[in-house]
Amino acid sequence: MKNEIPKLISFIIIIIIAIVGFYFLIENTDQPVACTLEAKICPDGSAVGRIPPNCEFATCPIQEQVDISN
Repeated sequence: MKNEIPKLISFIIIIIIAIVGFYFLIENTDQPVACTLEAKICPDGSAVGRIPPNCEFATCPIQEQVDISN
């Protein structure tokens, strides 16, 4: 009977470690991200949408400054 208790405790610890490991394996899998279909109007009149994974708006295109003085 004395040999059975350490074996039982070891078995329970192994089961707990397996359950915790499986939980973290399932929890950390990459899941697809769906962003809302909003659009941001840039100063040049173009529109940009949201991009995953943080669903932040994309950067607006850089405007070139044109020198019109002659």
